[in-house]
Amino acid sequence: MRKDFGSQATDFSQWWLTKADADIYSVSEDTEFVHKAWAEASEKIGKIKYNMLADPAGKLARMFDVLDEDAGQAYRGVFIVDPDGKIQSYTINNMGIGRSADEILRTLQAAQFVREHGDRVCPANWKPGQDSIKPSLDLVGKL
Repeated sequence: MRKDFGSQATDFSQWWLTKADADIYSVSEDTEFVHKAWAEASEKIGKIKYNMLADPAGKLARMFDVLDEDAGQAYRGVFIVDPDGKIQSYTINNMGIGRSADEILRTLQAAQFVREHGDRVCPANWKPGQDSIKPSLDLVGKL
């Protein structure tokens, strides 16, 4: 079943409130007044419990290098930043390509796992509770 981003964002918000040890922010070039109107007009968006930041001057978009200056729009970016301020993961999509809240959650969980278990690696499609890998020369050519 296909979910729109509003539904995914609501799910993401609920998951974050109960399970994630992370601060979540969404940022757009819309003003805080547009965000407020959007939340009031959309039941799904109104349920979001994380902060929605306004970047009407595009300062954050420029800082993260996601602003298409010619179009005057920011690409869709997701940045996972650790408590030390270091980017652990980022994806940037063209304006017409949606994001997957499930994949954002999975990537966040993997980043948190790796931070906690520095000698372990999360393989492709890893999810919490699944086996991780301890890198070694014995694995070369076997994965």
